[in-house]
Amino acid sequence: MKWGTLYPAEYVNVLYNAVKRHLPGTFRFVCLTDDSSGFEEGIESYPIPDIGLENHHWYNGAWPKFSLFSSDLYGLSGRALFIDLDMVILQDLTPFFEVEGDLVAIDEAAWRSKTAAPSTMSSIFAFTIGSLGYLVDRIRKDRDRLAGKYGLEQAYLHGEVADVRHWPKGWVISFKVHLRRPVLIDHFIGPKAPLPSAKVLAFHGRPRPIDLIRPTGQNWDRLPHYGTKAVPWMQAYWRENGGET
Repeated sequence: MKWGTLYPAEYVNVLYNAVKRHLPGTFRFVCLTDDSSGFEEGIESYPIPDIGLENHHWYNGAWPKFSLFSSDLYGLSGRALFIDLDMVILQDLTPFFEVEGDLVAIDEAAWRSKTAAPSTMSSIFAFTIGSLGYLVDRIRKDRDRLAGKYGLEQAYLHGEVADVRHWPKGWVISFKVHLRRPVLIDHFIGPKAPLPSAKVLAFHGRPRPIDLIRPTGQNWDRLPHYGTKAVPWMQAYWRENGGET
């Protein structure tokens, strides 16, 4: 999905090319968007369905994502894998389509603790199109209460989907948790390269991939963390998938 101006078409094109490299066989790459200009050939685009949101829901909590769960989504069908635009595809994506469950997503808590209760993150998740239409129906009926109760759309997913499962450990890693150097060390040494076993690298919040690819010379991380230089392995990924460095 792409709305607003934070992520230009380049992000969509790079993700599309990365998926082509890491998903053998025939697939459809679909982007729901308010602006499809600049998309490469092969990318299907449709307007983001109206599910009764107000303007502030678009920029606080990522609630438009729930339009994906509409009972009728432009006639699309089958198992789908949703991928945020700031995800980095490292390995074959086929296994992500093979894990069963009404919703399969990231367990963010497992990145930081072996004992914490699961916490669902919606940066990359699998579902069967049309099977979770009740999530949209509840938003249409009780939008303000649900948005107030959960705050973030991924918290709503965690709380309202009965069969939430999570990706096996190590499939999806976090830039902040797994690759960023400790405070002070990150002033002198750049981020580690992704682990060979990881299938997908997640960027969530700041920094974003483009910060590591085309740095401005200022700190692209959040203090006390620090980084100003381009990251070679991230630049290589971007170039390999058609992006500009």
